[in-house]
Amino acid sequence: MRIEHWETALHDAIQAARERAFSYGTHDCATFAFNVRHALTGEDAAAEWRGRYSTELGAKRMLTRLGHEDVAALATHHLGEPQPVGLARRGDIVLIDGALGVCVGAKCAFAGDDGLVFRRLMDCTKAWRV
Repeated sequence: MRIEHWETALHDAIQAARERAFSYGTHDCATFAFNVRHALTGEDAAAEWRGRYSTELGAKRMLTRLGHEDVAALATHHLGEPQPVGLARRGDIVLIDGALGVCVGAKCAFAGDDGLVFRRLMDCTKAWRV
């Protein structure tokens, strides 16, 4: 369940991440998406992996330790079965090219090398309700 005034929390979370550099374990696709979810719901699923790896290999090992094949399986574990992308709303978690991001309307935000990267919602392949 989203908190009251989640729209402001979404705006603030996106602004805080807008120019933050990609960093495995603290600001990668999964931690970014689930940090936004934390801001919108108060539930911190990323606490079980945040800061516990610092490389791509470490991220893969962490997923395996958590019992997940990939970030899509991680999202499904915490959020349930994905929904059609066309039903995604602001704040929902989405998947594109194997990376998790957050729907902000017709575009979705993803952790990039030098800050957030925005892609079209309709280019995403999965979406999970937050």
